[in-house]
Amino acid sequence: MFLSVFDIFKIGIGPSSSHTMGPMVAAARFLDDLRGGSSQDTGMARPHRLYASLHGSLAFTGKGHATDRAVILGLCGLRPDTMDPNRAEEIEAEVRSTGRVNPDGLGGLIFEPDRDLVFDYGPALPGHPNGMILKAFDAEGHVCHEQTYYSVGGGFVVTSAELEGIQAGEAPAQDLAVVPYPFETAAQMLEMGAASGKTIAQMKRANEEARLGERLDERLDVIWAAMNGCITRGLTQEGILPGGLKVRRRARSIHRQLEGERGQNLSQPHQANDWLSVYAMAVNEENAAGGRVVTSPTNGAAGVVPAVGRYYLDHCVGADQEKIRDYLLVAAAIGGLIKHNASISGAEVGCQGEVGSASAMAAAGLCAVLGGTNEQVENAAEIALEHHLGMTCDPAAGLVQVPCIERNALGAIKAVSAASLALRGDGTHFLPLDNCIRVMRDTGRDMNDRYKETSQGGIAVNLPEC
Repeated sequence: MFLSVFDIFKIGIGPSSSHTMGPMVAAARFLDDLRGGSSQDTGMARPHRLYASLHGSLAFTGKGHATDRAVILGLCGLRPDTMDPNRAEEIEAEVRSTGRVNPDGLGGLIFEPDRDLVFDYGPALPGHPNGMILKAFDAEGHVCHEQTYYSVGGGFVVTSAELEGIQAGEAPAQDLAVVPYPFETAAQMLEMGAASGKTIAQMKRANEEARLGERLDERLDVIWAAMNGCITRGLTQEGILPGGLKVRRRARSIHRQLEGERGQNLSQPHQANDWLSVYAMAVNEENAAGGRVVTSPTNGAAGVVPAVGRYYLDHCVGADQEKIRDYLLVAAAIGGLIKHNASISGAEVGCQGEVGSASAMAAAGLCAVLGGTNEQVENAAEIALEHHLGMTCDPAAGLVQVPCIERNALGAIKAVSAASLALRGDGTHFLPLDNCIRVMRDTGRDMNDRYKETSQGGIAVNLPEC
């Protein structure tokens, strides 16, 4: 399956790609089905009232991740990549007050969130821990359309039928037939690079251009501008993050301290880690506040790739702005391999699939733009992922704040360390990236569900009671 750089990097709103962006996309798809059914001679009755139920992790951590708001916004016809996040609270309040949504082409539909939006804390749906069911009723109270969706991480959404096809190996194969370098594993990627004499960035670029044409650089620049803009916004904000944990934003204060220490001969050499940390924390504080971020590959891990990219530009000798495009291409290539062969969903495999994947992506991208060979790039990704194996997803109160914000900072530090270690070697190493991805997948399957984005174990249940 071909995964574009723009599948891995999607502009949207916080705090969660699987719990916020995914449900919004699912709701928008459901509305499209209703429009199609209403505009054709399909026998579908005109919808009158809507209903949504959230299951598994979407239920257990849905309140903290603002999943209820996401569903409301989606049923209003809004999409995460185009809506103004500053209007989210206002729109939600209006729907709760009126008990109606007014999506284009469907008129006013009854939707009373207190009654029609259910958090089901029973067993998860069979396909994936992030499940939701949407229904439309006609004026007589009969179901006129129903669909089950799964939010499988990174803003990706599939129906139950689509998921069954993927699990049965029936995913469309034509995607790979139209790209010149159809690698689905790291081993294939290295083999194709050796045979063609091309770098990973060059192969990924060729694949993207085969699908997208000449607008690739323009679209890559938009993604980087969104990432970098999120860092810049996060470095200027202060106050308490929403949700009730009373977590204070720290990025602006830390950044001021670092700016004040610039040029001092007495600064500690590990200050570089502080710069990496503050860039990552700025992004994830914005994400926690519901701001605009880029999945990298998820919202919960959105700080790592931007932080390492900004670190490269601002702190690395010989940095070149145009190489950021290669950085994103290589990072996306690694993210696609992990998504295709394992998972990037915290609800499915824990945070090893989110921050671990992000760290591997950033390590590979940095290694590439610092002159690493394909083998060194693969090694960098493996080092970063290997040292996140087993990491749980245990957010306090279901909020993407504790430990998520600092976890992104440490993921960025590990990414730079991994790239540096790989560059010191010749690319040969003991555990191939493909094997490490397989270990991550298997570890996630064996992990107790209490530690996979349910807030039922780990840090989430070991907080001070005061």
